[in-house]
Amino acid sequence: MPENRPQFDGSRVLGDLRALRAIGAYKTGVHKPTFSEPHMRSLQWLAERLPAAGLAAEIDGIGNLLGTSPKSGPKLLAGSHLESQNYAGWLDGPLGVVYALEAARVINADPGAKGFVEVAAWCDEEGHFGSFLGSRSYVGALTEADIDAARDRSSGRTMRDALREVGLSGRPRVTAERGRHIGYLEAHIEQGQTLESGGLAIGIVTSIVGIWQYRIIFEGEQNHAGTTRMDVRKDAGLALARFCVGIDDRFPAACGPRTVWTTGRIVLDPGAPSIIPGRAEMLFQMRDDDPGVIDRLETLLHDMAAETRALGRCTVAVERLRTGAPALMNAGFQQAIEAASAAFAGGRSIRMPSGAGHDAQVLATIMPAAMLFVPSIGGISHHWTENTGDADIVTGAEVFVDACRRLLAG
Repeated sequence: MPENRPQFDGSRVLGDLRALRAIGAYKTGVHKPTFSEPHMRSLQWLAERLPAAGLAAEIDGIGNLLGTSPKSGPKLLAGSHLESQNYAGWLDGPLGVVYALEAARVINADPGAKGFVEVAAWCDEEGHFGSFLGSRSYVGALTEADIDAARDRSSGRTMRDALREVGLSGRPRVTAERGRHIGYLEAHIEQGQTLESGGLAIGIVTSIVGIWQYRIIFEGEQNHAGTTRMDVRKDAGLALARFCVGIDDRFPAACGPRTVWTTGRIVLDPGAPSIIPGRAEMLFQMRDDDPGVIDRLETLLHDMAAETRALGRCTVAVERLRTGAPALMNAGFQQAIEAASAAFAGGRSIRMPSGAGHDAQVLATIMPAAMLFVPSIGGISHHWTENTGDADIVTGAEVFVDACRRLLAG
């Protein structure tokens, strides 16, 4: 091995992650909503480090930060995101960005490497303004009208206003140069307990679920809670509650082995103790990697709504808000991760689907893509107690760098 060959440095990986954790720190996690000051400072932190990895840094007009190599030869794109959920964990996103940065440091300056790693920090993976807006922009699946319509889910601020306030308004959006990359590789914490409970070090993602989201609205009759007899009430809140119970009763017979569903928000109108709700609304989400299963469950939702309407008390409307096609991860890329795991993690790996959405599923629409998972302590994520052991972080980084080298060599 040549003495000047760059070496992987696990302590550098940990130091980088801790530096990002200090930006926007909240308890043991972080608070970095999209386009907040801590998010923009994190992007600047990364931009200052990319040149040392042989990459030119550019933040584009949607807030993506791309590190590109001027050299000719095969190129692998790698990365994740730097914003966070509100008051959430320190590794969800930054882990994949730092792994990509370390791979670029090690491989791009190595005269024996067969290509180069380029780095991306995608904007708004966490959906503060929309669904995967940064990566969708990069693959050409985000229109100017989509940006016009985007609003911050917490404050209602428009994305146009946010872009102007952080100095990105008017910048061009960078879209993928087709054929530039052999593919895309992303690392992430598992956000579940499969790896930890199995004593495993690496998850090799086989597919990423699609996410379908609905607004279900119940219309009844608002009336006095003390004078309206129970047998004549048209209680929209009660209809909603029965509908939720019906979902849990009937979905198990129609779902797949890994289907999950969640009622994430319930609103009763007017929401007063002495008034029968005349309107009720629920946000409902289901996830699976089989579109056929989702089609079956969506049909069941509409059937249940029709049954509720037939009772004559309340009307029900099922409105689809979001669809997300599942994505299969590239088989050859999975093999490279598995070989790297055998070399640096003692083969303690498992092939598994991802129950969470990731930018990799968007990139997979235009190039081969794959993902690597590392264990999450207690399976906790989207909370400030989210964590992964230092040894698991370092092992995952070493596997990631080796997988990048293998993919470029292949």
